[in-house]
Amino acid sequence: MAMQIAVIGLGSMGFGMAKSMLRSGQHTYGFDLSPKQVAAFQQAGGSEGALDAIAGTLDAVVIVVLNAAQTEDVLFGTQGIAASLKPGAVVVACATVAPDFARKMEEKCTDLGLLYLDAPISGGAKKAADGVLSIMAAGTAAAFKAADPILDATAATVFRLGDAAGPGSAMKAVNQLLAGVHIAAMAEALTFGMTQGISPQTFVEVISKCAGTSWMLENRAPHIVDGDYTPHSSVNIWPKDLGIVLDVAKSAGFGAPLTAAAMQQFLAAAGSGLGAEDDAAVAKVYARNAGLVLPGDA
Repeated sequence: MAMQIAVIGLGSMGFGMAKSMLRSGQHTYGFDLSPKQVAAFQQAGGSEGALDAIAGTLDAVVIVVLNAAQTEDVLFGTQGIAASLKPGAVVVACATVAPDFARKMEEKCTDLGLLYLDAPISGGAKKAADGVLSIMAAGTAAAFKAADPILDATAATVFRLGDAAGPGSAMKAVNQLLAGVHIAAMAEALTFGMTQGISPQTFVEVISKCAGTSWMLENRAPHIVDGDYTPHSSVNIWPKDLGIVLDVAKSAGFGAPLTAAAMQQFLAAAGSGLGAEDDAAVAKVYARNAGLVLPGDA
């Protein structure tokens, strides 16, 4: 039988995930602060209904919002959904959050008779739309079983990292450390190359075939070549995500100097008014400081 699922957060990742659930035959509702996004999802086949009216019928809630504060507000805020869910419903929480926060949400959900899956996602908007994300998940066996149809619909790879919340978010922090550093390093290398007469296009053509490449380089550097900073993942995400990494590192007594250096570049980009642009726009910080002109800025 089809599950009754609400996806809360229809941004580039949530919208794609919601459509993947529709394709798999699940009865899927989509909710977002943007009425335009909700209307677009309903036009794509999503079910209609007010969240407070359908909450008690739901088998699962998939939360694809920006941060811990929004996740907690969805569940336990003044209009929080948790108290209206039926016992045994599963909450699949996909935002990048600290492991301690994931454990706190699991405990509060358990107290209400709900299942909770700590399930951060990775792969970008295209993989979300294609249903081939990587999901770093942790939770009880019952939570995994309840969420399996959602995981099958949205992911190519599901890493089962533990039998309680926390390890999923810990692994996502590790991933975000690398991803943020790789984006900043890409921007630094690309603009350094420009000082030596290497065009951004040549940089991509050569380095993407050499040992210095990374997935982030191959995905983000073409945005700089095209001069297109339409936000697939914005600059503003990184002060939050790298901030989580640095907070977790501090609590563990671990020094993370590369993360701190990347964090400063993203903060500089956000402080320069680039926060809403694609995160490849961190290259503009380097270009400005070196007196370089990036493609599209001439």
